[in-house]
Order: sequence, then C-alpha cells, then structure tokens
Amino acid sequence: METMSSIRNIRITPRKLGMLADEVRGKSVAQAMNYLALSPRRRVAALISSCLKSAVANAEQKGTMDIDKLVISKILVGKGTTLKRFKARAKGSASRILKYSCHLSVAVAEDTKAKAKKTSKKAKAE
Repeated sequence: METMSSIRNIRITPRKLGMLADEVRGKSVAQAMNYLALSPRRRVAALISSCLKSAVANAEQKGTMDIDKLVISKILVGKGTTLKRFKARAKGSASRILKYSCHLSVAVAEDTKAKAKKTSKKAKAE
C-alpha cells in the first residue's frame, strides 16, 4: 500500500529539483531525511523534506503501515507553468525571460524486501 503527498507550482526549475530527487529515490525514509538534512542544496532539500514528512504523516494517519519500514517508492518531478517575462534590451528590443515552476509528488510504501527476509528466516528456523 502506498501513500502520497504532493506540492504544486513550486517556483524552482524542474531540473534543480530532479537532481536531488534522483539521489533519494528508493532510499528508506530515515536515510533520505539524513541525506536531505546534510545536502548543500538547502532550498531544494527543504522542499523535498517537507513533502516527504507529509507523506509519512499520511501513512501514519491511515495506520496500516509500519512507519519505521517506509521507503520512497516513487518521487516524481513534473514541469509546471512557465512565467514569461521580458527584459528591455538595446535599440528598443526585448529579450524573453522564462521563469520555470514544477510539481513534486512523493509516494512512500512499506519495504517488501524486509518482509520477505523476515518470512524466509522464520521458514528456515522452523
């Protein structure tokens, strides 16, 4: 079972957010939170961390999952709306400035590998 959390219309480029999202994808929640706390990209790390905390809180609210065994099953960064601005240039011309935004979705699920290891150990012991 999966629980999700998302943040929409974040005023940061999808590339910057995606670089850090790739680093924490597939890690356990505790490992990801430690990694984000020590990351040099503080602004991006704070956004991912807040979304991850929300997903964990959603899992805790449902009450069907063990919070200590959660892993990041999906983390998606999508392109949002682009704000288009113009900057005055020489000889009466203008150049376009694009201000990108993005959407972030984080899904957490219980680690199925940990469950499989425990059941296989119990079967061997019996």
